[in-house]
Amino acid sequence: MGNDGGSIPKRRELVKEAARNPTTAELKESQQTQQEYFWTTDPLNNAPLRAPIVSDCTGRLFNKDSIIETLLPSDDAEGEARKVEAEKVLRGTVKSLKDVVEVLFEVDGEAEKERDGAPVWVCPVTGKRLGPGSKAVYLVPCGHAFDSAAIKEVAGEKCLQCNEPYAPNDVIPIVPVVETDIARLMLRIKTLKEKGLTHSLKKAAGSKKRKKNSDAAADKPKATNADDEAPSLVPAPAKEVQTDKATANIKNVSAATVAAKVLEEQAEQNKRRKTERNQNLSSLFSSRDQKPKARHNDFMNRGYTLDR
Repeated sequence: MGNDGGSIPKRRELVKEAARNPTTAELKESQQTQQEYFWTTDPLNNAPLRAPIVSDCTGRLFNKDSIIETLLPSDDAEGEARKVEAEKVLRGTVKSLKDVVEVLFEVDGEAEKERDGAPVWVCPVTGKRLGPGSKAVYLVPCGHAFDSAAIKEVAGEKCLQCNEPYAPNDVIPIVPVVETDIARLMLRIKTLKEKGLTHSLKKAAGSKKRKKNSDAAADKPKATNADDEAPSLVPAPAKEVQTDKATANIKNVSAATVAAKVLEEQAEQNKRRKTERNQNLSSLFSSRDQKPKARHNDFMNRGYTLDR
């Protein structure tokens, strides 16, 4: 009790409901609402999905015109703000049109009339509706959409509509909610980036092509011998070093050998000429001139003799 005659409320009176984890029914309802939104609405501009429809590496659906509008440069502040908001939705998954694949849905014309023009997509094999609550997939690179059960049951890795071959990892779930599917898609795009490819299996912009010569050199085994295992500490002669430098740019083996022999002969001729020139210069002087002169003990009596 307080001095004013009131009461101090306790915690159990203020907190009506304790914090708790959502139930399974609540999680399913939230998931259903989220799937309903992503199957019918473009998250970039909240417009209804209408063909042509594209998908990124995460399996989300977008209107193609909204993706193009996002990729185009903008000059005003409103356009820049719109691009910033779009980047928050895309989270860096779309940098060009190579990062999306156009999804080709089979449309049920009769059901479309019942829904007042809203598109109703069905699997061309099983006839099941593709939408919220269904497990639908599309194939890369052709983009045809099917029910996942049809792809699993039909043998062969070719599209059932266009006969385009595809890899098992290129079956993309549409609007995935299972954690394993999301993790697989993240691993797939990471592997493609390491190979220089995009979600549509096209070459990414700026990816460098590997040279055939470098690949051949990498695959060719290196020759090894006993001298390579124990390198010599004695430096090579200057003549051999000069010969290697001169013939290093010659790719033909026979031509390099001939050039090395020619250079060796020229070096021997230069050495021989140098020796002959030294001998000719030494013959100009007599042996008398080469004798050393006698030295006197005292420089004061130079040229005089003293008799005792």
